[in-house]
Amino acid sequence: MWQGKRVSVVFPTYNEKDSIRGAIEDFFAAAPVDEIVVVNNNAAEGTDDEVRPTAARLVHESLQGYGHAIWRGLAEATGDVLIIAEPDGTFSGHDVAKLLAYSDDVPVVFGTRTQRELVWEGANMGFLLKWGNWAVGKMMEFLFNTTLLTDVGCSMRLFRREAYERIAPQFSVGGSAFGPQLMLLTILNGIPFIEIPVNYKRRVGTSSVTGNKFRAALLGTEMIFMILGYRLLSWFGWRPKAGANPYAPGDAAP
Repeated sequence: MWQGKRVSVVFPTYNEKDSIRGAIEDFFAAAPVDEIVVVNNNAAEGTDDEVRPTAARLVHESLQGYGHAIWRGLAEATGDVLIIAEPDGTFSGHDVAKLLAYSDDVPVVFGTRTQRELVWEGANMGFLLKWGNWAVGKMMEFLFNTTLLTDVGCSMRLFRREAYERIAPQFSVGGSAFGPQLMLLTILNGIPFIEIPVNYKRRVGTSSVTGNKFRAALLGTEMIFMILGYRLLSWFGWRPKAGANPYAPGDAAP
């Protein structure tokens, strides 16, 4: 519990069999965490066996993609405060308290991995990844005249329930680019947010996205076009409408 509010963590998992149990234990060790929802998104064989002995709640999402997994996990979570992270060993349960502290002031808190002092040895934060995320973040910050943004790719984030329920019907990106869509929807809905530095460690295993430079470049290009498209459309009065999220609050999950 945090200030009388239940705290839920959502872990999407695809290729984290070797790290998922350790991540669950690490985040539960952060005292304010009441619930962890693990979303098996067609994950590696044996992943469920690693999750079942823990106190986490396991659900399955057959639609492939980071976005689809997060849609499902957020809908399943029961907390008043919802934290998204990846269970690949890169994020630390220690940072839960930091996110929660800022949530007292703003309903959305984004993490950033660009603070050099918090990037651990061996972490996958090379020159191109760091400055690419920084540049795209700055483009978003400039185009939408927001508060500081330095890392569109950091997937450790916090949403108070009221903020999540406001934007959830507008989710429409089921793949890896869902991360920046979350940021864009937050901005376009006028929801206050802040970005804070979080620890970033060496990943256990290989990422299916950042582990492949070609796929990472494609994702970066997709992010840029999404940001430019949302900005252009919003100049003509467009605002996000209800999208393809079957798990939006108020809808029955199939």
